[in-house]
Amino acid sequence: MPGTSQAVRPGFFNIEIKEFIMSRKNSYIFTNKSHTTKGIMATILGIISLATLAYTLVMSYRSAGNVPREYGAAALLVTIFAFAGVILGVISKTEKDKYYFFSYLGIILNVAALAVISAILYAGAYNIGSF
Repeated sequence: MPGTSQAVRPGFFNIEIKEFIMSRKNSYIFTNKSHTTKGIMATILGIISLATLAYTLVMSYRSAGNVPREYGAAALLVTIFAFAGVILGVISKTEKDKYYFFSYLGIILNVAALAVISAILYAGAYNIGSF
């Protein structure tokens, strides 16, 4: 009816601003979770592995494929580091009540390093990229 005030119906949208803000203040959840140490170590190993591979590939490209034996030894160490990083990442994923960001990141970086090593070995075995 025109001219009469409408009654306020109870519901979510009729909560006053002050009540809404007060209810949000009390909704924080504090936790004792922390990042896994092994996950952080796996991430560091993945970064070291990918950086070493990048350096080895760039230096190999600059010297037109005539590389010293040290680059091959570095690639072998990258493979060992990457396997260790994957294992650490998987072990750290099994810990309870932890954040798993670095575990997943370490696994991804180390698998990427292993994929690059596999691609290099595949290209060398089948003479891909040689003219």
